[in-house]
Parts: sequence; structure tokens; C-alpha cells
Amino acid sequence: MEFQDVVRRRRMVRSYDPDRPVDPAVVDRLLDNAVRAPSAGFSQGWAFLVLGTPADIERFWAATSDEDPDDRPEDTWLRGMRTAPLIVVPLSCKEIYLDRYAQDDKGWTDRDENRWPVPYWDIDTGMAALLILQTAVDEGLGACFFGVPPHAMDRFREAFEVPAAYTPIGAITVGHRPADPAASEAKGSPTRRARRTADEVVHRGRW
Repeated sequence: MEFQDVVRRRRMVRSYDPDRPVDPAVVDRLLDNAVRAPSAGFSQGWAFLVLGTPADIERFWAATSDEDPDDRPEDTWLRGMRTAPLIVVPLSCKEIYLDRYAQDDKGWTDRDENRWPVPYWDIDTGMAALLILQTAVDEGLGACFFGVPPHAMDRFREAFEVPAAYTPIGAITVGHRPADPAASEAKGSPTRRARRTADEVVHRGRW
């Protein structure tokens, strides 16, 4: 698929065919591309939790969701997302960046977080997440990036024994689109809001 087609076709897909698993070779490609993302100082302070078994996926939803979708038939988002056969959780590690920039070629030996204008550990991991989304499109799959609720963080960490130094910046569901294409299309903000054009957001030379 041409790169411009990948960009144009990328959508947040919220429902999947639960009977079609993602090929392990494709999973490997998603992750191999993710680690090609840029990172400050080549710190590479990320990790990826891959959940591809029914038990692991059920454990994820139990840890991060407060309600069973069967108790809320109107919660089509959760009901659809739970059909995904694969979840990848990108995690960032601030400590790796602070350690990297305390090395001789950087020299910030005080490891002061205030030296950083923005949290590049999260930004770099976000770029890796985007590569996963784009690779999914290139493979003919659907994917959706979404957040892990703050109040569920401790449950998530406990469920998957995630070290305290690593923070999930979100999670990505991946899978084949359902037989009915309309079932996978976004029903939220993208259907109510127009995409802003480059002319609306680009400022050339000065604001």
C-alpha cells in the first residue's frame, strides 16, 4: 500500500471480527516497526505489552473497565472494543531518559526533570504507537488507540506485573474489521466534527 493511502485510510476502528486472530508474523511486524520510532538521545525508553490470548485480553478489560458491557447494552464502544483479538499497550519509562541524559555525551548529571521542556518519554512512545496504527492499516487491519483510565492504573499494573517505572500511555486494539464495514466505523466525534484543514492550522513564517 502506498504511504499516502495508509495515512488517508487510518481510522479509529472500534469493532472487530472476533473469529479472526491476527497473524503472529503481522504482530511481529507491528512491533518491529514500533521500535523504529525516533527517540530523544536514542534513549528508546519504551516497552510494549502484547496481549493476544483470550485470557490476557479478558484480564485487561477486567482491570481497566468498571462495568460489564452486558450490564450496559447501550455501551457500544466497550462492546465493540472487546471483540479485538489483540491489544498492544505502549509504555514509557522516564527513568531511562533521565539516565541517558546523565551520560557523558549529554552531561545532565543532576537528572533534573525540569530540564525537559516536554515529557519526551511519552512523546516518543506516542510516535511508536502511531507506527503501530499505520502498520495495521498497511496490513489491511483495523486499530484503535485509547486511554487507560487513571483510576484503573493500579489494577492494570497489578494484573500484568508492570514495573512502577513504566507508564501506559494508552492501549491499542488491533484486528480484522467485521464483515459489516459499518459496524467498525467511528460513531463518535469524527461523525460530528469536520477535519480541520492545513490552511486552518498551519502558520508560515509567523502566527
